[in-house]
Amino acid sequence: MSKPISIGDQAPDFTLPGDGGKDISLKDYRGQNLILYFYPKDDTSGCTTEALDFTANLPKFSKLNSQIVGVSKDSAAKHDKFKAKHALKISLAADEELSAIQAYGVWVEKSMYGRKYMGIERSTFLIDSTGKIIEIWRKVRVKGHVDAVLARVSELPE
Repeated sequence: MSKPISIGDQAPDFTLPGDGGKDISLKDYRGQNLILYFYPKDDTSGCTTEALDFTANLPKFSKLNSQIVGVSKDSAAKHDKFKAKHALKISLAADEELSAIQAYGVWVEKSMYGRKYMGIERSTFLIDSTGKIIEIWRKVRVKGHVDAVLARVSELPE
């Protein structure tokens, strides 16, 4: 396991299958801020709430030269269904091979009801227009999270 990524590091590059049949790459977002968030599973209560909150605030993020990409290990086809069901406007990337999930250090041991298993730790990375990580939220609690991200993005120089 490589050292965990930190604020100030260059964001690990990735290219992943996205919703709507298009690939999503870090380099596509050069020149703007990217809110890259990792979540456990499409269409579960917390993940749906988070995606809806990001979608509702997308116009505010757009005004701040910021794009949003959600990543889980669900397939691109599942992402398409998830987006259609909830009218999501954000981009979703499928990381079935866990390449970006592991590169960003969010594939962790979790436990539920005493059972240990590997899964995605809900995390958000704010990447600036040059590809540098400027903020990291780990073990995210969904309630109020999008507001916290928006507040941090609004502090950035234009």
